Amino acid sequence: MTERPFYHDGMVELQENAGGRRVAEFLAANVRHPAFTEEDKAFVEAAGFFLIATSFNDVPDCSFKGGNPGFVKVTGQNTLEFPDYDGNLMFRTLGNITKNPNVALLFIAISADPKRLRINGQAAIFREPERLSKHTGAQAVIEVVCLNLFPNCPRYRYGRRTPIDLQSARRRHRSGAGLENLSRNRTFAAGWQSLARGVNATQKRDETLS
Repeated sequence: MTERPFYHDGMVELQENAGGRRVAEFLAANVRHPAFTEEDKAFVEAAGFFLIATSFNDVPDCSFKGGNPGFVKVTGQNTLEFPDYDGNLMFRTLGNITKNPNVALLFIAISADPKRLRINGQAAIFREPERLSKHTGAQAVIEVVCLNLFPNCPRYRYGRRTPIDLQSARRRHRSGAGLENLSRNRTFAAGWQSLARGVNATQKRDETLS
């Protein structure tokens, strides 16, 4: 499996134009991770749905996948699997996977304590009876080898903000100032505090060098 860069040239250019390159580099090095934490595993296996993006050539597709909590199973340090049920027979997700295994998954908890987890990886389809027996009613099982796991930025979540609020949040995020306060969700607090410490340390280092 070929390792791909986390950011391509287009992303880097936009990061630089927005003054966010330093934050983006820190996120890639310290927030992104290649294996499930215990918290990740519990979150994924408690999910009742997730979204999956697939593509073939220049045509992307996004699908909703749902089931009873536990229908997605974390099967290894960086692998998960989920069943394919009898759907609308278009096979847009599975069809794309047969041509292009690269996928992106988004798990969302919409609650008083919202959370989101993004996963990029490569998928494969299995129809062996042993695999199917672990998922009641499944016609196929899709396994995803996860390459990158990372939470969504917690700043923009479900509540309404005024344009002034959004502009203020963007300015704070670009500067790296006050990142501890950008999340009211304790799930993300440790990650954002680590991000803030790293950005602030980098700023102090740059000031010393200058």
